Amino acid sequence: MSKVVFVTGAGRGLGTDIARQALEAGHRVVATARDPQRVLDALGGERENLLAVSLDITSADAATAAVQAATDRFGRIDVLINNAAMFQAGYFEEISDAQMRAQIETNLFGPMNVTRAVLPVMREQRAGHVVTISSLAGVIGQEFCVAYAASKFGVEGWMESLRYDLEPFGIRTTIVEPGFFRTELLVDASTSWAEDSIADYAQRTVETKKMWQSMNGQQAGDPAKLADALLKMIDLDTPPLRFVAGDDAVPAIEAKGKEITEQATASRTLGTGLSHTETA
Repeated sequence: MSKVVFVTGAGRGLGTDIARQALEAGHRVVATARDPQRVLDALGGERENLLAVSLDITSADAATAAVQAATDRFGRIDVLINNAAMFQAGYFEEISDAQMRAQIETNLFGPMNVTRAVLPVMREQRAGHVVTISSLAGVIGQEFCVAYAASKFGVEGWMESLRYDLEPFGIRTTIVEPGFFRTELLVDASTSWAEDSIADYAQRTVETKKMWQSMNGQQAGDPAKLADALLKMIDLDTPPLRFVAGDDAVPAIEAKGKEITEQATASRTLGTGLSHTETA
């Protein structure tokens, strides 16, 4: 059944693949980016079931305007896919306060801005599906990813709790946890490197930055296949709370779940029996 699908970050990478395949599947698509012309160029121009809209997700006013444009054109929004993000790389002490705040502003508060604008539409419909792209780095901390992981761990907690807010209104939520896919996250337009330089980190920074740069375009995951899987997922009668995506992500997150269970078990002696003891 045709849906109205609202996609952020549709000007390149995974967002373009999602928007293109949604159009091919017969959905009506609201494809957003800072520059809507880039969306039209990527998707082959204007068409009846496509609305390209300018959206800076860090602006609540821009999110409200984009949602209004969507409902003016299509009358409803069935699926929101929070895809837009950026990658702040570096060791914590070398990442400036401004860079850290920009990372959280984009990857956490950005999806919150768009979701806050969309939810009144979905609540009125008493139906909808909010999908937010997290990451393997939202479940497993990684070297050189402290800022990115902080933003994506935040996404995980926000989305996992949001489901309880929205379930009474018939609105579903899904957190998507992709591994390494050949998207454009590691291109210069989407990646920032630490501004500061500390001697103790200097050599590791040079080596690790080179490693990350060499990965661009070499990741194993195919974003077109991920987009196809996402569109199949949103068609499920009962979509999952979490969708783990990627041949690398599934075993890694399974191992993380086992590790957490083992750590909880190991904490039993010191971590239990800590309640107030009632005296007669």
